[in-house]
Amino acid sequence: MRGNPDNLRQAAARKSAAAKTRADQGLCELIRAGQPITFRGLAQTAGVSLDFLYRNPQIRKRVEQLRSQQQRTRPPAPPEHIEDHPSSVIRTLTTQLAELRRRHRDEINTLKQALETAHGENLELRRRLSDQHASPQTKTP
Repeated sequence: MRGNPDNLRQAAARKSAAAKTRADQGLCELIRAGQPITFRGLAQTAGVSLDFLYRNPQIRKRVEQLRSQQQRTRPPAPPEHIEDHPSSVIRTLTTQLAELRRRHRDEINTLKQALETAHGENLELRRRLSDQHASPQTKTP
């Protein structure tokens, strides 16, 4: 027999565990967003196949429980202004990014001015040094 069957089994187990984790995270995401809990919606959100969800008894049972709970009691409508709403988070991050860019621009301008001043001073010192070296040679008796 070619290959190592144990490695294949371990890889399949890792892949299955990763899919279970994604499915759990997908369920949490659907609940948090107030979306209907469906196998198709979970498969799309979690990036797993419908077949995987239906064949996994733990996930299937959890989806069915959550779906029946959701059908019995409709969750209240979310408030109009939620601090964690994606648009407010994006707005906050955009503002912070704009402020950070402005500070970096100011810092770069300050550093450029300091560099120009240092270059000017360096040039002046070179000229003085070359004048000092030139002066003793011209003053020969």
